[in-house]
Amino acid sequence: MSRPVVTRFAPSPTGALHIGGARTALFNWLYARGRGGKFLLRIEDTDRARSTPENAQAILDGLTWLGLDWDGDPVSQFDSAARHAQVAHDLLAAGKAYKCFSTQDEIEAFREQAREQKTSTLFRSPWRDVPAADHPDLPFVIRIKAAREGTTTLHDEVQGDVTWSNDQLDDMILLRSDGSPVYMLAVVVDDHDMGVTHVIRGDDHLANAFRQNLIYDAMGWPKPVLAHIPLIYGPDGKKLSKRHGATGAAEYQALGYPAAGMRNYLARLGWSHGDAEFFSDAQARDWFDLHGIGKSPARFDTAKLEHLCGQHIAVADDAALLHELQGYLAATGAAPLGDAQKDGLLRGMYCLKERAKTFPELVEKAHFILTSRPIVPDEKSAAQLTDVSRGILSELTPQLQNASWTRDTLESIVATIAQAHDTKLGKLAGPLRTALAGRSVSPSVFDMMLVLGQSETIGRLSDASK
Repeated sequence: MSRPVVTRFAPSPTGALHIGGARTALFNWLYARGRGGKFLLRIEDTDRARSTPENAQAILDGLTWLGLDWDGDPVSQFDSAARHAQVAHDLLAAGKAYKCFSTQDEIEAFREQAREQKTSTLFRSPWRDVPAADHPDLPFVIRIKAAREGTTTLHDEVQGDVTWSNDQLDDMILLRSDGSPVYMLAVVVDDHDMGVTHVIRGDDHLANAFRQNLIYDAMGWPKPVLAHIPLIYGPDGKKLSKRHGATGAAEYQALGYPAAGMRNYLARLGWSHGDAEFFSDAQARDWFDLHGIGKSPARFDTAKLEHLCGQHIAVADDAALLHELQGYLAATGAAPLGDAQKDGLLRGMYCLKERAKTFPELVEKAHFILTSRPIVPDEKSAAQLTDVSRGILSELTPQLQNASWTRDTLESIVATIAQAHDTKLGKLAGPLRTALAGRSVSPSVFDMMLVLGQSETIGRLSDASK
């Protein structure tokens, strides 16, 4: 009987949640959620000098924004240091590890000689087979006994069968001379103790898998399924970094990308399901598997991200979109929305969502809702208010006083005024936009009228006609 699926995301809190880490978390989340399994979160905070509570919180915030919920409380790797050390001592007692008393100077001398003789610089400790009775009373590290002949083959769900020559593996340190466990040991012990069945991580960890395999073999523990996914590159084919622009999840939130669009895009970044480009979370959970992950690095394309985000904004639930919009505004330090503004946004969301790829674009379209009288037009739209257009607006205003507030009625009244002045309806759109929004780019004038309502619309037209 197969074990229930348990995946994990294990970031180091030495910086914000990188977009590559966010995709790794997403793949783990999708795989677990699609199989009724658990998605666990472990903060690998053993590097006490670089790990900070603020960075750990930034990772939690990034995952929360992306909508990647985890099971249980986040686990601190540092808190399990005693357990990690105990495993090293268990291996020592079983004869599968040994005490090494070599100093750093002796190790460096070994490597220098190897370089001169053009042999392997992989350190071979002279203490591997020395009996305990002959041990000096000096500081020591605990090293695992690695096989020195033959090869090891590990199966990877993405990379296939990968073979490593055992003479390229050193007797890895498990415990430092101060008794603290190394990262490589902590990862294996934590994955085992947390019941992790699938390790899905970047392919920069592939070499680590062979070193960690030594511990699984020595302890006789069941091994997780491995899936090492390619890294994300920038458009120039180099590893994604600051020179390509934003790289952190928090930055993308502050730039106004909706989380659903980001999830969709990150899922497609290195994984595919047929020709599907745009899909829902439910579809992603149903479709996602490890065999759909490609071996080649994925290239980050902002234009594709924006295209997908626009599609997700267009189909989003209005209330949910408003909630996420408020999160975007908070992330940018903008003032919170008032109740009237929120009500107006909900009324107008149907016409704001069209062709808006990001929240800044949506906010720009919503300017007519977010602003208040008197409307101050920008320079471009102000040019639409001539003496002639003001006169037409002053004629239009009383026509709207007793009109039924429907699109057909409003279009008919404006068309009649335009015809009376021997002009086209489109010619009146500019002055009307200026009066209602103070912008040359906005939803249609009739959508704005319907959203603003009769009293506010007439007030704005009356202001502009003066």
